[in-house]
Amino acid sequence: MAQDDRRILELRAIREKSWQGGGTERINRQHAKGKLTARERLELLLDPGTFNELEPFITHQLDEANSVDRYLGDGVVTGYGQIDGRTVYVYAQDFTVYGGTLGEMHGHKICRVMDLALRNGVPIIGLLDSGGARIQEGVKSLGAYAEIFRRNVQYSGVIPQISVLLGPCAGGAAYSPALTDIIIMVEKNSYMFLTGPEVIKTVTGEVVDAEALGGANVHATVSGTTHVVAKSEHEALNLCRRILSFFPSNNVENPPYSAPIDDPLRMDDELNSMVPLDPGTPYYMHAVIERVIDRDTFLEIQPDWAQNAVVGFARLGGHCVGIVAQEPSIMAGVIDIDAADKITRFVRTCDCFNIPLITFVDSPGFLPGVGQEHGGIIRHGAKVLYAYSEATVPKISVITRKAYGGAYVVMSSKYLGTDVNYAWPSAEIAVMGAEGAVNIVYRNQIAAAADPAAERERLIQEYRRQFSNPYHAAGAGYIDDIIEPRETRPKIIASLAALRDKYAPAPPRKHGNIPV
Repeated sequence: MAQDDRRILELRAIREKSWQGGGTERINRQHAKGKLTARERLELLLDPGTFNELEPFITHQLDEANSVDRYLGDGVVTGYGQIDGRTVYVYAQDFTVYGGTLGEMHGHKICRVMDLALRNGVPIIGLLDSGGARIQEGVKSLGAYAEIFRRNVQYSGVIPQISVLLGPCAGGAAYSPALTDIIIMVEKNSYMFLTGPEVIKTVTGEVVDAEALGGANVHATVSGTTHVVAKSEHEALNLCRRILSFFPSNNVENPPYSAPIDDPLRMDDELNSMVPLDPGTPYYMHAVIERVIDRDTFLEIQPDWAQNAVVGFARLGGHCVGIVAQEPSIMAGVIDIDAADKITRFVRTCDCFNIPLITFVDSPGFLPGVGQEHGGIIRHGAKVLYAYSEATVPKISVITRKAYGGAYVVMSSKYLGTDVNYAWPSAEIAVMGAEGAVNIVYRNQIAAAADPAAERERLIQEYRRQFSNPYHAAGAGYIDDIIEPRETRPKIIASLAALRDKYAPAPPRKHGNIPV
């Protein structure tokens, strides 16, 4: 056998060994938990045959005397490939090698692909499955985490960053996904927390397991940390592909266009009867959204947290848009602290990546109460105000019913720089609801009436007729047009076309100072 042939065979043998990760036994244990290996995950995420690995021969750099075995790749698979024909950089932590723990060279590999993603202006996707910092490497592992966090921050708003949690993500490791644009978790398999159950038990005496402390359901419904939850790893990776289809490759490109199969001029007569005549009767904003957008394109983000607010991606005429709305069927669509945070984060995400914003407004205002005031509703509400004012993407709002007080102002009102403001005939735009306004303005008149209840009802109806209808606001220039609900889809699509080349540069500054 020629010397060159022996070298080729040796290379193939080394590669084959590296593809086995921590060995057959550990791979079998991974599969027994219902989890895939790092390479299996990459095969599902990327277009077939497009993955190219980088730095597969790296090993940890501990002293030879250290008892830790050396594995090629050091517990993380990195490289680049394609999703729907678009280049992405990826890293997938390998739990079969050192439990996916992060050491110096493991961190080096992740930082390397992050840097390459930035230089080439393409998304970075992390598949996380790690026991945290590698204890044997001490402060070197902490330094490696810090290098990743710094890049998460520096590259934020420049290239899309998506984190898919497919196993544990504990301790300081949780900060990296928290800094990225989108977090995807898997039911029962992934969890995320800063301090684990044992530490909590020691420090506070509380007894809790990993799932109840930081499982996918907790972060989807209570903390609001994760954006979407999948039932399986396959679903999570498909969700990642779908979410990426709404994002451009970087902040100077426009989102991908997809030829629509839905008529841009389609009108839906059911929208005309969607809002009940009684302003106190709820309806479903989700039903409104689905009838306006391209059919079957809505992907809701954080659907189980702060459900009185609705955010998500969709397409209109084939173009990607971000949808923000209130849900009148939950808490009457009132804005509370969590809803304000949810809306703010989504608006800023869309603005980073040139995704136009469509806002459907139906809110009676901010949630009153001592708990909300002491919890900082002013500060959190100011975030929404800041996000909409700061956003330079095309902004279109549709007031479907209530737009009272501060909620009217912060929800993409005309004077926050919104480009086109529509209202339905059912819109009520006022400082407050008719009932509250009448109680304040006509308090003495009602008290002096022979029948106070009847007089109050008469004044409420008169106030609604004069001041709470959209014609009063339109007459003062606060609304650009009052439209039939059925016209909403073609009107928005036409407005988006007119705004496609919008140019609204921000004043020179280092950065703003959003209230946090």
